[in-house]
Amino acid sequence: MSVFTKAVVGFTHAAPVRSVITKTTAGRRLAHRFVAGDTLTQAVTVARQLNDAGLLVSLDHLGEEVTDRPTALAARRDYLDCIDSIAAEGLDANISIKLTQLGLAFDPPLAAEAVSELAGKAREAGTTVTIDMEDSRFTAATVDLYATAQKEHGNLGLALQTYLYRTVEDLRRLAPLGGHLRLCKGAYVEPPDIAYQTRHEVSAAFAALLEELMAADKVRPAIATHDLALIDLAKSLGAGRTNFEFQMLYGVRTAVQKELAAQGFPMRVYVPFGSHWYPYLTRRLGERPANLGLFLRAFVGR
Repeated sequence: MSVFTKAVVGFTHAAPVRSVITKTTAGRRLAHRFVAGDTLTQAVTVARQLNDAGLLVSLDHLGEEVTDRPTALAARRDYLDCIDSIAAEGLDANISIKLTQLGLAFDPPLAAEAVSELAGKAREAGTTVTIDMEDSRFTAATVDLYATAQKEHGNLGLALQTYLYRTVEDLRRLAPLGGHLRLCKGAYVEPPDIAYQTRHEVSAAFAALLEELMAADKVRPAIATHDLALIDLAKSLGAGRTNFEFQMLYGVRTAVQKELAAQGFPMRVYVPFGSHWYPYLTRRLGERPANLGLFLRAFVGR
């Protein structure tokens, strides 16, 4: 994790900064650059617009690390509603979920039950479920839960973070199970004993893991990056392979998204929505200096 990322994430965790961002018009303006809206209705509207432009979608109802059963059950219902909307609207979309939003932090069986129900519902709707990877406290439990659920249902995917040293072994364990594996760099602040720290190291790890992922014949690779060099590498490694896709975040490199779709590559846009957008936004601000520039311009109305 770069020094810049650590500095931005630490800065935005301060209570006064959080207040400025969440309680001002400029802060909300910035949030809506990366978040589709507070409601499922708003997210469906954005998803329809993206589909009409030739882009696939993954809907993510924002929230993480819930600490009580009623909140976890409410999040499950929200995701069931997402699947219903995907089916009703005929969207070319799936859902992305966080296991701690479904109870993993305090009741792992509750989270496993939620994943099973969502996977079954998604199969009925003709779509899939992607499990997001969270910070390293939950990596092992997330990998184990995914492996069990994928063996049972067969229509799941998992995000793998290339900055973690363990990811190469996770990839080798999970690739034979099929499904789709989303390869991303990782957006949480992790210590040097478990994760690469510099952008160069993380990009090099991404490239090495991408080569392994593209050689795995049972899995659908999902290449989640905005790095143009890694996109070109994926095109080269994927030559002759039809079952892989690119993935990017809503509001980031939109021109590149449209260009990839125009070139005939499946291009899926990760579309977050909901009122719990602040942790997601701070990770986006810390990823690239350009994103922080968007924040500063929002405050001067540009």
